[in-house]
Amino acid sequence: MTRLKKKYIKEVIPEMKKRFGYENDLIVPEIIKVVINLGTSRALKEPKVLEMMKKNLGVITGQKPVVTRAKNSIAGFKVREGMVVGLKVTLRGLRMCEFLDKLVNIALPRVRDFRGLGSKTLDQSGNCTIGIVECTVFPEIDPNKVEVIHGLEVCIVNNAKTHEEGLTLLKLLGFPFQT
Repeated sequence: MTRLKKKYIKEVIPEMKKRFGYENDLIVPEIIKVVINLGTSRALKEPKVLEMMKKNLGVITGQKPVVTRAKNSIAGFKVREGMVVGLKVTLRGLRMCEFLDKLVNIALPRVRDFRGLGSKTLDQSGNCTIGIVECTVFPEIDPNKVEVIHGLEVCIVNNAKTHEEGLTLLKLLGFPFQT
């Protein structure tokens, strides 16, 4: 059992039951999945960059990324239907817990001028989307070996019903929100 899962069971569930009046442990919101995606606009011009981005995303998540393709042609962006436009990884279970633990305790504190997550990172349902400008904040990536610095987007999906429940869940799990 990971450190995040232990914290959820021992601290988060009792606190959420107390704050929101849940009668059962199974009603308490939890994180369902984490989706990490990466746009590859630069890879359209340089195919080598796509392979490097695939490798980096695989190293960060511990799982092979899936290539996403354009559904429609957009002339303004010089994108044709079927072209590779991104990479994504969906994490659940143990890998998800390990990734979130690494994100909260190692990667986010390493972001330059980081003062906490804003409340605008959450939607009405309490799902959180975090944009990370440089992939080098993750400990697995050696900044000296990265040829092209790229960012990524982390979407944390939970089953909370309101913005307040989702925010409370993430705060109790240790996510650094601005006060």
